[in-house]
Amino acid sequence: MSIVIDGTGTISGINASNGLSSPQTGSVLQVVQGSYSTQVTNSTSSYAATGLSASITPKFSTSKILVLFSIPSNINRQSNGGIQGFFQLLRNSTAVYTNTQGIGGQAGTGNSGGVNLVSVVNGIYLDSPATTSSTSYSVSNAISFSESGYLIYSQYGSNPSTITLMEIAG
Repeated sequence: MSIVIDGTGTISGINASNGLSSPQTGSVLQVVQGSYSTQVTNSTSSYAATGLSASITPKFSTSKILVLFSIPSNINRQSNGGIQGFFQLLRNSTAVYTNTQGIGGQAGTGNSGGVNLVSVVNGIYLDSPATTSSTSYSVSNAISFSESGYLIYSQYGSNPSTITLMEIAG
C-alpha cells in the first residue's frame, strides 16, 4: 500500500498501531531501567531487599520480560572459615529465581584476616509473567550463616546497581 498525503493534511496508507497489534515474535517492545546507589548491608541468612527494583507494564500477556541486573557487592567474614552470598530475583513479592551455588570464599585455618570478596554480581533471567498489569522486579540477598562478622553488602561503596527490563514479544 502506498502512503498518500493530500493537500488537506490527511495521510492515508499508514498503520497507526506501528505493528503493535501483532508484533513479530522476539522483537523488543519496550525497555525500562532502574538504578540504586545506597549501600545496603545484610548480616542474616534470610533474604533481604538490596533496594534495587524497577517496574514494567507489559503490552501483551504473551510477552516475556528479560531481566538483567548488575550489583557491586562485597561478601565479608571477619574470621577464619567460609562465607557465601546468595541472590534472589523477585517478581512482585514472589521469588522467580534463586542462585543456589552461592558466591563467596574461604579463609583457611590460621588466617585471621577472614574473607573479603569484592565483586560485581550479574544476573540474567527470562520471565513469563502472563499479565498486562504493572509488574515489579527486585533483587534480594542473603548470606550462608547468621553469625557475628558475616556480612553481604549491595551497592558496595555506594556504587550504583542497575536493573534493566525488556519486554520481548512472545
